[in-house]
Amino acid sequence: MGFGQAIAACLSKYADFQGRAARPEYWWFALFNALADILASIVDKDVIGYPVLQVIVALALIIPAVAVGVRRLHDTDRSGWWLLVAVVPLIGGVALLVWFCFKGTAGDNRFGPAPQAA
Repeated sequence: MGFGQAIAACLSKYADFQGRAARPEYWWFALFNALADILASIVDKDVIGYPVLQVIVALALIIPAVAVGVRRLHDTDRSGWWLLVAVVPLIGGVALLVWFCFKGTAGDNRFGPAPQAA
């Protein structure tokens, strides 16, 4: 799965918390999210002067970002509720980073069939 395919998949599954997401889908969308935030902050700083566009972009992408995070956890055979571990300072973020980097379970798991390899 390439950059464009991952963005299209995540945005087409805007609020879909079911199923699984492979590592490339998650990480390409994370890159897209970071680039959109950087671009919005540059435009805000140079044109508007206030973080208006940056807030709009963040609000628009928060739901698909959480959804792909939940689907990524499903791929590692963990409940999406584990995403809440992020509120634990330091340890939570590190745990999520490790889980997001792990390869998903091979074959089907309790959250559905393995994501299509592209």
